[in-house]
Amino acid sequence: MNKYTERITNGIIKENPTFVLMLGMCPTLAVTTSAVNGLGMGLSTTAVLVFSNLIIAALRKIIPDRVRIPAFIVIVASLVTVVQLLMQGYVPSLYASLGIYIPLIVVNCIILGRAESYASKNDAISSLFDGIGMGLGFSIALTLIGIFREFLGGGAFFGKQIIPEDFHISIFVLAPGAFFVLAILTALQNKFKAPSATNGSVPQSNLACGGNCASCAGSACAGNHLALAEKAAEEAAKAAAAKKAAAEKALAAKKAADEAKAKAEAEAAKEPEKTE
Repeated sequence: MNKYTERITNGIIKENPTFVLMLGMCPTLAVTTSAVNGLGMGLSTTAVLVFSNLIIAALRKIIPDRVRIPAFIVIVASLVTVVQLLMQGYVPSLYASLGIYIPLIVVNCIILGRAESYASKNDAISSLFDGIGMGLGFSIALTLIGIFREFLGGGAFFGKQIIPEDFHISIFVLAPGAFFVLAILTALQNKFKAPSATNGSVPQSNLACGGNCASCAGSACAGNHLALAEKAAEEAAKAAAAKKAAAEKALAAKKAADEAKAKAEAEAAKEPEKTE
């Protein structure tokens, strides 16, 4: 498996942003009243994610480090505006269904998280495939949740009526239904010990929060970045101390060897005198 294929499978399976990392919960819970809405939101986010990763990776050596977050937001906001206008022009019904959640893609933590942790540190092609993998994982997750909610709450599958209205469980198309479906899927993950942020099995990443909800203290993003910087400084200090200790140990060993050699030479010089 080459690195590009690995980036795609990583986003779909190993680090699925919804089912594994539990990121982007706002659109996940809000727009998945139907499979079409979930798929539309997922593909819209995928388009923004792919192109933002590509552009940020291409400009990573040009964007100053101190303004990287504002620069990322400007790039993402520009792409979201393009996607919003295209949807409004070509799929107005889907645009009306998704509503305010289309412009809110700008602050989706999946997009900013991948820009900060991957695209800003890797080449453009790898970042492109990382965006494809994460976007497909997000799209699949939203579509699955939408299918469950639409089927149980409306008795339909992608708009096609299957179950009579008398047997609909209407709560699943309401706000609580999103939490019920997500809770059931998460419980199944924990039951079968599948990787999930809720059971602490997600490996720590370069994201400020680490992507592990089980050990989250509820800090704000800025606080998480500060904690990450402090941790990096602490690790650097430990590494410097270890290096200094190793140098001192090597110096002490050299000094002891020199003293032993000098002592041996002195004893060797005394032996002829005793013989005489």
